Amino acid sequence: MRLFLLTTLVMVAFAGNSILNRMALTGDETGPAAFAMVRLGAGALFLLALIRLQKKPVPWRAPGRIWGVLTLAIYVLGFSFAYVSLQAGVGALILFAGVQVTMFAGALWLREPVPLARWLGAGVALGGLVVLLWPTGASPPDLVGAILMAAAAFGWGIYSLLGRGIVDPLGATGANFALALPLGVVCYLALPDGLAARGAMLAVLSGAVTSGAGYALWYFVLQRLQSSVAAVAQLTVPLIAVAGGLLLLNEPLNLRFVFAAALVISGVLLSLWRAGEKTQ
Repeated sequence: MRLFLLTTLVMVAFAGNSILNRMALTGDETGPAAFAMVRLGAGALFLLALIRLQKKPVPWRAPGRIWGVLTLAIYVLGFSFAYVSLQAGVGALILFAGVQVTMFAGALWLREPVPLARWLGAGVALGGLVVLLWPTGASPPDLVGAILMAAAAFGWGIYSLLGRGIVDPLGATGANFALALPLGVVCYLALPDGLAARGAMLAVLSGAVTSGAGYALWYFVLQRLQSSVAAVAQLTVPLIAVAGGLLLLNEPLNLRFVFAAALVISGVLLSLWRAGEKTQ
């Protein structure tokens, strides 16, 4: 139950991060490069402060650190720039479908057992996301935005796979954010854009809470989940984001959402059918 609650909290943080990013990029006042830079900076400051309070060393030179930094930067930058041209629903679908494919491939590469029920559950949950998020119009998604979001999905999937071997989740996440910040600064200097006060506030909240603290907790949870389970669990994030819109933004409840929610929840439950396969 404790693991379930922690995983649920992480998924809520991820959904909140998506909402904050979309809110900040609405309009022309705040740009994706500025938002990503502030997000990385806020996450780094928050996490390094927590590490200092605990009087622990920052694992700057841990094995594989460069890959954690690069994949985090790819995710953060790709995510921000993709939402400039993509609809929110299509972007979320590309992101979490890509994450699922990446992490399932990683599970096979690591020779983890992936039962048939988990494959079926992942397919059902992904089908629910398609029902929920695919636009009703016939126009295809923007190609550049789709490529950027696919890159973000690859980055986040690899970042999550790397987190399964981390013994110090807080220290690893803090070091990753701090070392990824210069990449965010370089991106901003190369592609300078605006940053309004509201956008900066949302970027700080996203970086410190839903990204920094959320990712550190995710690295902790990943120690207790198989890669394929972690991949399926993340398919609930777009559903939570839409539910947040219903509750916080007074968006109308419709039959499409109810049907999609039933599919996603059924798929996740199916993938976790045997309790013995939930954890390592």
